[in-house]
Amino acid sequence: MTKLLSVYGFLLFFMACGGDKDPAKLFGIQLEGNKNKFQQNQEVGVAIKNKKNIEITDPVYFIDGRELQLTNGKLKLDLPTLGNKVLTAKIGIENQTVEIQKKIKLLAEKAPEVYTYEIVNTYSHDPTAYTQGLEFYNGVLYESTGKKGASTIRKVNFETGEILQKIDLDKTVFGEGITLLNDKLYQLTWQSGLGYVYNPSNLAKIQNFSYGESREGWGLCNDGKRLYKSDGTEKIWFLDPTTLEEQGYIETVTNKSIFNMANELEYVDGKIYANVYQKESMMIIDATSGAIEGVINFGGLKNKVDKGPQWDEGNSVLNGVAYNKERETFFVTGKNWNKLFEVKIRKKS
Repeated sequence: MTKLLSVYGFLLFFMACGGDKDPAKLFGIQLEGNKNKFQQNQEVGVAIKNKKNIEITDPVYFIDGRELQLTNGKLKLDLPTLGNKVLTAKIGIENQTVEIQKKIKLLAEKAPEVYTYEIVNTYSHDPTAYTQGLEFYNGVLYESTGKKGASTIRKVNFETGEILQKIDLDKTVFGEGITLLNDKLYQLTWQSGLGYVYNPSNLAKIQNFSYGESREGWGLCNDGKRLYKSDGTEKIWFLDPTTLEEQGYIETVTNKSIFNMANELEYVDGKIYANVYQKESMMIIDATSGAIEGVINFGGLKNKVDKGPQWDEGNSVLNGVAYNKERETFFVTGKNWNKLFEVKIRKKS
């Protein structure tokens, strides 16, 4: 009898709602100021829009499956990751649970700090190299180059610029970012949907791997446990180094907007250093939240490079970043640059 009364009550509820089969359409989430952009840890007023004044239980709010604390009508957006989010409210109606959703953007709490650079040393670099990836491993500099018909993976003596070993990629693919972990060298290609795994000692290919949901192959780095992959969007994906499966992502954001220009990547002490595509700058991204905490201005560095026959004013831009742990310095170069720069990063005073 109780069950019948419950069903009967729910039918009356639908009749009162004009027969709408989706009760969620009768409600909405109202956020303070009608905004959809907020900062991490911001407190924002919230209420449920109840178009038919239907009796409901108190709402419970969630983002990414995490329940948010509601205090005095305000939600605290203290989430660990940033970017595009879906705010979900769960309410009870006649012993039924209804979910209401609203899309929001969760941005960084603070504006990025500005950094500059100090040149420590300048070395020779192959001007035919359309640099896409750069990384030190066991004292050797590894480099990936792009363009169809000119894509390579190579080992380089950074002090002399000498190419110690080089493997040409198939002429149909465009080489992209690299990283090395657990005696494996990983390389992306741009739009072929494939990445490669090599033996770093002799550059012999071990396997190919396919991308999952990520759009393309851009930059690659690792934190000693997993790989990070940029794909030309605001997302930086996590990859399992054994299965190469994508296991989620962060989104790169400032305090004002979601940003989608991360290219070549390098991981150092919980931060991802990312070349900004076609710009003379680099981002410092928190690897957990996606917050862009700093921007390094590399203005003027390009002017120190000699423009050779391979030079393309629109494409011969800053790209390639490698951290040398022993020297505690960064090595940066660009596409078709004839110089490799060893630099220290300084906060701008």
